[in-house]
Amino acid sequence: MELDGLKAIVTGGASGIGAATAALLSERGARVAILDRVLGAPVEGRLAVECDIADDESVRAAVDLVAAELGGIDIVVNNAGVGAQGTIEANGDDEWHRVFDINVLGMVRVSRAALPYLRRSTSAAIVNMCSVVATAGLPQRALYSASKGAVLSLTRAMAADHLAEGIRVNCVSPGTADTPWIGRLLSSAADPAAERRALEARQPHGRLVSPDEVAAAVAYLCGPLAGSTTGVGLAVDGGMDGLRLRPAG
Repeated sequence: MELDGLKAIVTGGASGIGAATAALLSERGARVAILDRVLGAPVEGRLAVECDIADDESVRAAVDLVAAELGGIDIVVNNAGVGAQGTIEANGDDEWHRVFDINVLGMVRVSRAALPYLRRSTSAAIVNMCSVVATAGLPQRALYSASKGAVLSLTRAMAADHLAEGIRVNCVSPGTADTPWIGRLLSSAADPAAERRALEARQPHGRLVSPDEVAAAVAYLCGPLAGSTTGVGLAVDGGMDGLRLRPAG
């Protein structure tokens, strides 16, 4: 129960990695508020607040509500985001602006609104959701990669800006994870089973990353045992970014 008594916000907490993170933070003692556009079924013991991270007014109202209901904010997990496929030719300017507005500026809006409350905490931590595409070039992911590269740089800049205030800022970089978005990509493929096998084979440990594995990394970075860890991008990718294994056979 290392997070006992801490108050946490998880954006995009109604499904996938966000839901797994909210559940684990709760199990470890935190009081958790989920911010999402579509909340789904309520979960006992968790505050659920409808919020659009692309709208600054919506974000500020949601964060203030959470702080009032929970009695402050100690942890912010900026998990909400959207995916994108294709080369630089595949998406027009409007889509580039939309993805950056959610994946990058969404984190800025939530963190900015939470800063006054985090400054009052003795255990303040922000964890941003990055991706292996920030550091490894993958085909057909130009827009998504650019947005997550920005998240990695933003995380380090925020860590430098707020360290003196006692606020740690880190990010987690999953490999290809078994999330609803990947499920939708697989279902639209000509051969979903073959596409899944290809995605699994691309990661050195031979499978997709589970949301629970990503949640465990987030929970570590939120907790007191990570008190000397800031400005870090923690990879949870089965070795996808850093390992260069010899082919079998």
